[in-house]
Amino acid sequence: MERAVTLIESWTPTAARVILGAVLAWFGYHELVVPLVWTGYVPIISSTSHLAEVLVLIHGWVLLLCAVALVVGIAPRVAAALAAVMLLEIVISLTVSGGLSDLVLRDIGVLGLSVSLIGLKNQRLLLRR
Repeated sequence: MERAVTLIESWTPTAARVILGAVLAWFGYHELVVPLVWTGYVPIISSTSHLAEVLVLIHGWVLLLCAVALVVGIAPRVAAALAAVMLLEIVISLTVSGGLSDLVLRDIGVLGLSVSLIGLKNQRLLLRR
């Protein structure tokens, strides 16, 4: 039993990192493939504007790059910090525009996961120099 607990403890940060990467990859991919579906979430700017579409595409690329960095293990703490900043912006924007909802609460959970990964130093499957 002790060995199983040790194994779980040593792999949990890696599993959390890969899961967060998968979530970010899913959203990033969909923002790149169908950006017009996401332009309604861009605050202040009209959802039909070209600027909103460009901002969604940039957001999608940043999400995808963070996802790759997390999954592959390239600067995972930096990628988690960048993801946390982006998720905080999403949570604030969604809360201001529509109040608390199931989407906001889901994103708060993903934000919590990204914040928890910022402080983890000992992880497995990292690319190192």
